[in-house]
Order: sequence, then structure tokens, then C-alpha cells
Amino acid sequence: MKSVMAVIPAFNEEETIKSTITAVQKVERISKILVVDDGSRDGTAKRAQEAGAQVLILEHNCGKGGAMNRAVELADADIVVFLDADLGETASQASLIIEPVFNGETDLCIAAFRPPTKKGGFGLVKGTARRAIQKIADIELNSPLSGQRAMSREVLMTVTPFHEAYGVELGMTLNALANGFRVKEVLTEMKHNETGRDLRGFIHRGKQFLDVIKVINLENRRQSI
Repeated sequence: MKSVMAVIPAFNEEETIKSTITAVQKVERISKILVVDDGSRDGTAKRAQEAGAQVLILEHNCGKGGAMNRAVELADADIVVFLDADLGETASQASLIIEPVFNGETDLCIAAFRPPTKKGGFGLVKGTARRAIQKIADIELNSPLSGQRAMSREVLMTVTPFHEAYGVELGMTLNALANGFRVKEVLTEMKHNETGRDLRGFIHRGKQFLDVIKVINLENRRQSI
């Protein structure tokens, strides 16, 4: 029987981490849950421990990709699924992306989200990511930057180390496709905190766009070598 491990990078998520862990515990195939507390300044680590997860506490904030890289050292399962800490009860839908990998239908499975309930950006970042993916393979992803991903251990070892900024998901996908792995997207009902069209939201998407461009340029150079 294949073993499945969930990895949840978290930064200042004390309000949602417990409900996310509780939901993940309902996924039958997951036998181990690791929360990487990425230098949180609140009670994230304590609440994760109370909920029954194994917790790796980082002294300093490393960013999502950095936290995920630290988790790889402890990820000894056949299938590893990365989940965001703010999914809450919708994290139970992790089973939808685990099953295709577990059954050998794909090597990397990504959770697609339904359209946001409030207006966010103008699609520039996602559009750029989609086009970069289509240059490598004949595949169109609706949620190319989704952080909810299940993958075989072979994929994990091939695509690491991850990019340590907002481009971590795109870099993972481009790397997997470039190495011939199968990538599939599955529609889910997962939900997490949404960024709106306010100053904070635009700053976030601006940083994300710059990191996505950096990842694309890096992967292009890597493939040309």
C-alpha cells in the first residue's frame, strides 16, 4: 500500500490551521501530516500541535518555497500532497488530487479552484503562467498557481529544490513537464483567503508577477543548456 503524507506550510495562520488539519485528518489515505511553521509570530505552531500534526518550526520566515524545501527532508512517503494552511474544512477535498496519483493516472495532480467570489486581479499573472506551461506541453491549466498539489516521490525528488518565492508552483509544473512527467488538473470545491482589488491585493500580485517572470526566465535558461 502506498503511503501518503500531507505537508502544510504555514505563516501566521492560527485562525485556520486547526480546521485545516482536522479536515485533512478525514482523508483516509493520508497517514501523516507535517505543518511547517514558517517563522510565525502567532500561535500557529501551538494550534497545529494541539490538532495532532507533526510540526517543524523554522526560526525565520523563509517564504513558502523555502518552507516546502525544509519539509522535503522529512517527506518519506510514496505520495506527498502540499496544501495551503487557510483551506479550512475544504482541505478534506485533498482526496480528489491524491487519487489520480495513487491510481497511477498521473504523476502530479493540481487542484483547480472555481472563480473567486470577489474581484481580484486582471488575470495577468495567471495568463503569463498558463502561456509558459503551454510552451512546454499541450496542456491548459485553469489554476496554474494553485498550491494544492499531490505528487509521486519521484516527481518530488526531481523538481526540488523548489523556487523559494511566489513562483514555486509554476516552477514545479514547468520542471515536471520538462522532465516528462504527466500533469493533471482536477476541479475541486476548495476555498482559501482571496485577495481583492485593494492596495494589499495589488502589491501581492505585483510581487507574484515578478517572481513568475523570474521563474520563467530561469527555466528557459535551464532548458537551453
